[in-house]
Amino acid sequence: MPSGKGSKLLRYVEHRLRITLTDSRTITGTFLAFDKHLNLVLADSEEFRTLKGSKQNIVEERQEKRNLGLIILRGENVVSIAVEGPPPPSAASRMTPGGPGVAVGAGRGSVPTMNHIPGQMGQVPMGLGGAPIAGVGGIPMGAMPPPGMGMGRGMPPPPPPGAGAF
Repeated sequence: MPSGKGSKLLRYVEHRLRITLTDSRTITGTFLAFDKHLNLVLADSEEFRTLKGSKQNIVEERQEKRNLGLIILRGENVVSIAVEGPPPPSAASRMTPGGPGVAVGAGRGSVPTMNHIPGQMGQVPMGLGGAPIAGVGGIPMGAMPPPGMGMGRGMPPPPPPGAGAF
């Protein structure tokens, strides 16, 4: 297994991360994805800024919090990444469970058999019978075929009236 940055970051997908940026802001969020430039995609993210104010020779620090939601962080601005917590337990429930299934052909021209559904052995669903239905596909009844196609495919059109019987 290669030991590049990409393979190390893959371990932390769906984890809660704390990212420090070059301008000393801190962003926490659920790590979803990254790319070759180390741009990061975070969900449910929050920004924390430490503001310094001075009143009468007293330095006062306060922290502002801002909800950001889904964001993309440019990799150039990232200074450090720290893991805050494991992935939430609900992450496994989002995925569909695997298991044995039924393989049924669904190509054009084949009528599906319902042998795999109990209680409907060999019955065709309503509207999917084998007989063609008027108005579904093909040229409608009574419609004029395009010029030259009346005699069937591949045959030349009939000669114009009065043209050359020897």
